[in-house]
This record gives sequence, C-alpha cells and structure tokens, in this order.
Amino acid sequence: MTADTVGVRLEERWREILAVHARTLGEIDRALHPHGLGASDFEVLDLLATASPREGEQCRVQNLGGRIHLSQSALSRLIARLEKDGLVARSICAEDRRGVYVMLTAKGRDLHAEVLPLQRAALARALGE
Repeated sequence: MTADTVGVRLEERWREILAVHARTLGEIDRALHPHGLGASDFEVLDLLATASPREGEQCRVQNLGGRIHLSQSALSRLIARLEKDGLVARSICAEDRRGVYVMLTAKGRDLHAEVLPLQRAALARALGE
C-alpha cells in the first residue's frame, strides 16, 4: 500500500468520524432543545452528576476542562449561563483563590435526571445502537 493510499484512507476515516460527531451533536441538540439545553450544556451537567454523585458535592472547573471539549473561556461562559439558569452554583476555592468549584443545584440535578433518557435515546439513534 502506498503512502498516498494510506493518507487517503486516513482522511476518509477522519471525515467519517467528523460526520458521526456532527450527526450525534445535532441529534442531542434537537432532543434537549425543548428543555433549554444543548449537547454541551448536558455534557457539563452529566459530568457534574457523575463527578459529584451526592447533592452538595463540588467539582473543580479545571477538572471539567480536561473532560469536555471546549476552550477554558467557552466552558466559563457555559457555566455562567448554567448558573444564571439556576442549574449550577460556583464558589471560589478557599485554599487556592484562583480555583473555582462548581456543583449541581437541586434544579440542575432534577433537570439532568429528566433529560438523561432523552440524551441516551439520541445517542442510540445517532450511533445506531
């Protein structure tokens, strides 16, 4: 197999991955839109629900940044919007004033539980499971 053939196959595979990603995000966005959420909003709520399974537990924003595919500034704006909507609460880390904690509010936890089946069904539709 020539280097050109390998390159073409890699590029085709990459485009397939991008198409699946776009189709999946679109499916999730459509499913969650009636609830005022998009795919990235849900991803933050889901990561917080997983990282802090008990009510009142906090997670450092920096830890979320490593798991969600948004820039630090985009993540900060998203968290600010979720906070404005009453879904999360932010606080400053007492030990490191540069650190910021975020946690799900009761409203955020309830909304996450409500839309989780919708997100999973959208994943199944998009990924053919």
